[in-house]
Amino acid sequence: MKNLGYILIAAAFLGGAYLTSLDERIVEWGYFSAWLILGFIGVAIVRISSKQAAHADDKISDNIALIKSSLENLVKNVSMLNAQKAEIHTYDMHTKVDELLLDDLDAFAEARETIAHKFGLQAYAEIMNHFAGGERYLNRVWSASADGYIDEVNEYIGKAQEQFEEAQKRLMESQSV
Repeated sequence: MKNLGYILIAAAFLGGAYLTSLDERIVEWGYFSAWLILGFIGVAIVRISSKQAAHADDKISDNIALIKSSLENLVKNVSMLNAQKAEIHTYDMHTKVDELLLDDLDAFAEARETIAHKFGLQAYAEIMNHFAGGERYLNRVWSASADGYIDEVNEYIGKAQEQFEEAQKRLMESQSV
């Protein structure tokens, strides 16, 4: 159903673009309006399909499990990197971040909207605030590692760990309510 919506949006865009290119001064508003309405129908279909998919009980429970395991892995791996930061060469830290953390960061980001559906917007905001902070600190670690700034790598890997631990704590609190 979602693909049908995307097809309608694309067709409406192409149809409207074609109509406006026929004459530089005159637009056939009747035909253009029909294409516009078709595009709005496509957008509505996509939004309805997305909401239905996001609210499916199986999808919600699968996404919550994915979010929980992703955060657990992030906390575990960032803690390990923080504990081993003295042994890891500064220029190698960004490759370690890529190897150990990217899949879990992506998995969490893909499923994050389920937090709002399951626990509400306040819980979503609290969890995402700390997750985003941890992600920003990891970006700082990555950049500092690529540039060879050892002090910054060491400082921000610890800050990333704190943020992910806090996000995990907030998720656990949301689940117990």
